[in-house]
Amino acid sequence: MTPRAGTMRLACMFSSILLFGAAGLLLFISLQDPTELAPRQLPGIKFSIRPQQPYNDLPPASSQAGDLKAPTEKVPRDLSSQAPRGFSLLGPGRPQAPLNTGARLRPRQRRRRLLIKKMPAAAAVPANGSSSGALAQSAPWAPGGPGLSLQQSQQERKRVMREACAKYRASSSRRAVTPRHVSRIFVEDRHRVLYCEVPKAGCSNWKRVLMVLAGLASSTADIQHNTVHYGSALKRLDTFDRQGILHRLSTYTKMLFVREPFERLVSAFRDKFEHPNSYYHPVFGKAILARYRANASREALRTGSGVRFPEFVQYLLDVHRPVGMDIHWDHVGRLCSPCLIDYDFVGKFESMEDDANFFLSLIRAPRNLTFPRFKDRHSQEARTTAQIARRYFTQLSALQRQRTYDFYYMDYLMFNYSKPFADLY
Repeated sequence: MTPRAGTMRLACMFSSILLFGAAGLLLFISLQDPTELAPRQLPGIKFSIRPQQPYNDLPPASSQAGDLKAPTEKVPRDLSSQAPRGFSLLGPGRPQAPLNTGARLRPRQRRRRLLIKKMPAAAAVPANGSSSGALAQSAPWAPGGPGLSLQQSQQERKRVMREACAKYRASSSRRAVTPRHVSRIFVEDRHRVLYCEVPKAGCSNWKRVLMVLAGLASSTADIQHNTVHYGSALKRLDTFDRQGILHRLSTYTKMLFVREPFERLVSAFRDKFEHPNSYYHPVFGKAILARYRANASREALRTGSGVRFPEFVQYLLDVHRPVGMDIHWDHVGRLCSPCLIDYDFVGKFESMEDDANFFLSLIRAPRNLTFPRFKDRHSQEARTTAQIARRYFTQLSALQRQRTYDFYYMDYLMFNYSKPFADLY
């Protein structure tokens, strides 16, 4: 055999061996169970490859891939606290392996949280199957119901306020508190009280109470109106540094008192425009008369006196007001930021005496301190009631009443006031 023939024979043998080896490998693979080729899971860990619920049961705004379903079984507290970020517990002691979804998971979670915050809390159904909305209507402690205690009334008011905020002002709860948000909040450090001032809702007497609590006066009857509003005895929360603001917001008792919006508006108009006033007549009155009264007299334009309620409402509703907004008729949402600041106590002007004295008992104020009932400005004039407010609003057109209601809509919603006129929507 020649050397060349031997080389060719070795090459043929080597090629045959390679072909037989490849054929054997293909035969082995074809006979192997394909499930054994999948990555083996670690003991006790389950990959979440399939959806945790049928496709047609997915919640709104979720997709069939990439969303993690909240666990339906209760798990021991220690297990849930030990589960690393990215795991969801599918059962007792069964942590789920983290899915490598990267940045795609976080926007999805944020969107679901946003959807939940926008949903009214009354829509949530508790475990017993009854909704909180139905419960509020049927329970004896619902607003206006018989036997309603002051404590239960507070719980209901805060629930209504928080639900309105969650539904219509969900983004507010994620904003940072700034000095502007707390500029109307007064501080009483001895009893750790924060009071948000809502003008025409008993604020003068409340500031008198705070001054007595702070030891600045022995009796509310001794404090004059100008001392209350133009003195510097009470500190505002925005005068503290950021740490002082946040500390007091988190540890002090926060409270505000509100009033039916139409009555509060009429009360402000009567106080500022129907009596001599060295500020509101020249600053607001002159601008209102010049813009909204045709053929206004020189005397009216010079003094700013004699503004009529329809002219005042025209100014209020004008997006291009000739003069800016004022705290006496601004809405509570802008004065006190109740969707950003979680108030502990929500009182109402309509039940002032009961609410105020209940609050004083909660903060353990001196027993001889009660909320004053006197009216120190225009004391001979009747307080603005629902009947008086209605008389003023009948001077307006239906469209003006509707637009005024729209202006105060969040106040009506947050504080559960009824529509003052049947034709409002």
